[in-house]
Amino acid sequence: MAVHDDTAGKAAVDNASRAVTVSRRGLIGGAAGLAAGIAGLTPDLAEAGPRERQLAIYNPRTRETVDCVYRVGNRYSRNNLREINQIMRDWRTGDVTNIDPRVIDYLYSVKRWLGVKGPIQLISGYRSPATNAKLAKRNRGVARNSYHVKGMAMDIRIPGYSVRSIARAAEALEIGGVGRYSRSNFVHIDSADVRKWGS
Repeated sequence: MAVHDDTAGKAAVDNASRAVTVSRRGLIGGAAGLAAGIAGLTPDLAEAGPRERQLAIYNPRTRETVDCVYRVGNRYSRNNLREINQIMRDWRTGDVTNIDPRVIDYLYSVKRWLGVKGPIQLISGYRSPATNAKLAKRNRGVARNSYHVKGMAMDIRIPGYSVRSIARAAEALEIGGVGRYSRSNFVHIDSADVRKWGS
């Protein structure tokens, strides 16, 4: 999907998204316990979502939070996508890339399917080629041609939800790749082909 930036769309997004915040203090207090199960939306409804699409993302590595309406209808907010690109940067090198809007929409659909109210924890977003090569040397589970390098993947945790619950929701949507990493307590999602792995 192309990122549009016309005047009418920008005004609608700007009016709806005054809540963009980046906080290096991080989250104060724990997230309330949420029911770990599928909320009952059909995949189509979860993927479609309301006119305004809002995401709250917390990066525990940098202690930053972004909370914004990144899309209104079919229009993306360039400014708020930049905020998401920034929080999803390679925290080891500081490198930033344009994150594929399709994987951002995927995250939103998972959030909507589960009925998540609080921030989603970002364990890993973009990885520079240098970072990915180092990780691949140390860990056989890191793909040398990882979609993280292409800005098409993220690893997430959602407080109050198990890896199984998150992965089941992501798999039901059939949008892209889903990897379960139960021992490390995170789920991988990407905007490439539909497939699944892990346990």
